[in-house]
Amino acid sequence: MKRWNGWGDVNYQYHLPETAKDFLQSKVGEGGAYADAALDNVLASVPESRIPAHPLVTTDPEERIRHARGQSLPDWVSMRSGKYHAFPDGVAYPTSRQEVADLLQYASDNRIKVIPYGGGSSVLGHVNPRPQDGPTLSIDMARMNRFLDFDSESRLATFEAGILGPELESLLNKRGYTLGHFPQSFEYSSLGGWLATRSCGQQCFYYGRIEDLLAGGHIETLQGPMDLPPLPASAAGPDVRQLVLGSEGRLGVITDAVLRVRPLPEYEKFAAVFFPDYEHGTRAVRALINAGVETSMLRISDAQETEVTLELAGKQDLVKIAKRLLSLFGMGKERCLVIYGITGDKRTARWIRRRAFQIFRSHGGFPVDYVIGETWKKTRFTYAYLRNTLWEMGYALDTLETAMPWEKVIPAQAAMKKAILDAGEAAGIHPLVFSHLSHHYRDGSAIYVTYLWPRSPEPDQILDAWNMMKTAASETIVEFGGTISHQHGVGTDHLPYLVHEKSAIGLDWLGAVMEHADPNHILNPGKLLEHKEV
Repeated sequence: MKRWNGWGDVNYQYHLPETAKDFLQSKVGEGGAYADAALDNVLASVPESRIPAHPLVTTDPEERIRHARGQSLPDWVSMRSGKYHAFPDGVAYPTSRQEVADLLQYASDNRIKVIPYGGGSSVLGHVNPRPQDGPTLSIDMARMNRFLDFDSESRLATFEAGILGPELESLLNKRGYTLGHFPQSFEYSSLGGWLATRSCGQQCFYYGRIEDLLAGGHIETLQGPMDLPPLPASAAGPDVRQLVLGSEGRLGVITDAVLRVRPLPEYEKFAAVFFPDYEHGTRAVRALINAGVETSMLRISDAQETEVTLELAGKQDLVKIAKRLLSLFGMGKERCLVIYGITGDKRTARWIRRRAFQIFRSHGGFPVDYVIGETWKKTRFTYAYLRNTLWEMGYALDTLETAMPWEKVIPAQAAMKKAILDAGEAAGIHPLVFSHLSHHYRDGSAIYVTYLWPRSPEPDQILDAWNMMKTAASETIVEFGGTISHQHGVGTDHLPYLVHEKSAIGLDWLGAVMEHADPNHILNPGKLLEHKEV
């Protein structure tokens, strides 16, 4: 069963070694272990539903609680404290395009706000009802999870949008194919959510981002059904698919999608390399990319993230041996870790591995073969459960990300970390801040920053500290000209910064399209951008 107030399956626990607590206390202080709200108490706070009866809609209080929040830090504070402020008035589970259309008509007739719900993994407020919006319906797509069609000649697979990552991959794997889209939220994120937020998988350098994988699909709108034909290419004006991608439920409900898939790789391995410091590591990564060595994944952690990775690994004896061994090769406290993946046919993989080794060693790298890399592969989707463990130890954790040209990446990364540290100090806390570069492109890279701090006894204190750190980092991203969101969409948290990327004119254009698609403002209001009268 899925947790109602945290991440993932209630039966899975992410265990940390006893030494992890000592490490965290030495870095940020002792965690504040405060009691969470009980489900029964939250159930008692759910108000009566304000929407008329419909055969597809349940108003069960627990269902409404489970669809009231996503997975952002503010969402966690709401769930754990029991202070929700707003709940959907009902939850629907359609099983067909027609039922989605019927629900949209029902909502339109009764002026009910509609929030499409996939796996609930949003970290930016996409699935949250707002107190000011009035009656709200959450349309959960979980029962629209079928494999509809497969064209082996064109390598196109059609799925309903509610399917989750593991099931989609399993169904493709049985036919010898893969989509290759592996975000960290893979276990509980849906195809429709990937499309609606322009998701990016961990191996996008090889498989592509979700916009590269989408060939066509179907969306139910307030004006009726709309098909997006799966064309390999077109010069027939602007691509309407690009409007649907990243639309966050503002234009309608994505019901199914045609995806470009490829055969399962003949070979895949993940390995690791240590460098004496971050400068050597980043130069090696740039050299690898410039040389056209197409690894499927390439992630470089700064010295702080490398230390955190080793300290929380849970195998202290091995870690001590590793540290002593690395020190013999000049790898001290400034060492940084690179994890990379090789995916494809065996012949190409051998060439990539050999060339990667040459480049890494020429920049002072010390390869450690496959142990660390394969361990990362095995735990890459369970790492999200660490948030549960840390919270229960008394620590809050959040992440943010951006992407920008290579020229700005390193100075921006340093500035973002400093902005979070300074804002944390101003809030009276001492956050642990660490980061990595991943999802590389020819012209730039994505910066991913994590920050952790002891949680306060009062929910508002946690949110105030988070808001100061998040705002400082976001303003730094804008200052450096980076995107406010590389892989998670916009939601509500990033909405204030969107104008710096899209321009006022661009937002006017988007607003005009949304006004036409939703003149009564019922489709996920307040997400991506506010409705603007035209």
